[in-house]
Amino acid sequence: MIASTSRIGWRGAILALALLAGSAPALAQEVVLIPNRVIYPGETIVPEALRQVTLVPGKQIPDAAATKLDELDGKVAKRTLLPGRYITINSIRDAWLVEQGAAVQVYFAAGGLTISATAVTLQSGSAGDLVKVRNIDSGKVFSGTVMADGTIRVGA
Repeated sequence: MIASTSRIGWRGAILALALLAGSAPALAQEVVLIPNRVIYPGETIVPEALRQVTLVPGKQIPDAAATKLDELDGKVAKRTLLPGRYITINSIRDAWLVEQGAAVQVYFAAGGLTISATAVTLQSGSAGDLVKVRNIDSGKVFSGTVMADGTIRVGA
């Protein structure tokens, strides 16, 4: 008789928990993007190389993992990205706007004065990066900021 009461007690507790859990809002399952093939360093990431995976409930996404397509589309892999593994933000970069060895226009602006020259980049860079360039006419090396249009802006 004690055993049957105990059994009913456990069943009642389980039933009560199930009812309480059923009334709670459903937890949203998190979705991540992972490579569906090997992506090599220097390769541009395209949507076809990614697969959307829903995490099992309770599994946490690492803080540095990219989860949205706009975080990855058009970016370039810095290191080998393996299928089935998270893609971390520090393993990708923006595509280069200027390549090392390319001829670029360099602009210096101060007040109403603008000076332009042609230079050769000594390093590759994305928008906002500080890169070294060599003036073709004088041979002088200086640094400038890569602009969104692919030119280099030099400040005093």
